[in-house]
Amino acid sequence: MKYISLVLLFIYSSTHAQSTNVEKPKRNKYTYYLSWGYNKCWHTRSNIHFQNLNGSVNPKTGRPDYYNFTVYKATAHDRPNFEAIKDIKNLTIPQYNIRFGIYFNNKMNTGIEISFDHTKYVMGDYQTLRLVGHIYGVPINKDTLIDPNYFLHFEHTDGANFLMVNFIKKFELFKTKRDRFHLSLVSKYGTGIVVPRTDVRLFGNRINNKFHIAGVIVGVELGLRASFFKYVFVDIAGRGTYAYYINSLVQGKKNGSADHRFATLQMILTAGIQVKI
Repeated sequence: MKYISLVLLFIYSSTHAQSTNVEKPKRNKYTYYLSWGYNKCWHTRSNIHFQNLNGSVNPKTGRPDYYNFTVYKATAHDRPNFEAIKDIKNLTIPQYNIRFGIYFNNKMNTGIEISFDHTKYVMGDYQTLRLVGHIYGVPINKDTLIDPNYFLHFEHTDGANFLMVNFIKKFELFKTKRDRFHLSLVSKYGTGIVVPRTDVRLFGNRINNKFHIAGVIVGVELGLRASFFKYVFVDIAGRGTYAYYINSLVQGKKNGSADHRFATLQMILTAGIQVKI
């Protein structure tokens, strides 16, 4: 019995000594980052439905603008305005991107991000498009020239404006021994709302409408991140989105609306800073 007690005491002492030598796991730290950059984008064709059943009086023509029609397969382009970047007070005029994100662990491979993409959507003038519906109660179903002076011009140029929340997954591809440089693959999957300011000329009357929530959006992004000295990084990425503008303003809040859906491909270049806390 004496020998058994000695053996048990030895085992307990050895185990206790090993447990006290085990290092405590490092506490996970959050990494916060903020980035700014610019984008070039391309939009798919879309069918745009215009409707005003109130018959509000057009101040220029003096008659009610009563309409309900759709233009089919309209093409559109962006308006990058990169030439404005040279003047620091005009930094928000071009198509810009701003992101704020948080990584949840020390490996910085999982996180969440809030992004705002200031893209611009400009429907091309002088297209010949199929027009179906009625205007002033007159039925119409024919190919029509989209003349901005007498008929229609439509754009989201104070922004198509994508506000999204994104889940982030990052995969490290390469790093130097002293962590002075990291190269990573970054993927993002998100959803959110669109907050456009729509500039419309219809039947000779132009209104640059107010910002408002007009619809929803989903998107996915894939890019490369180069990090320098742990604190500074540069991202180059491609983002694909699909937006549904349910209620874009046409001639003010109560004088007509437009709805359309389109996909957008963005090429994005941003730079930012990150801090681990």
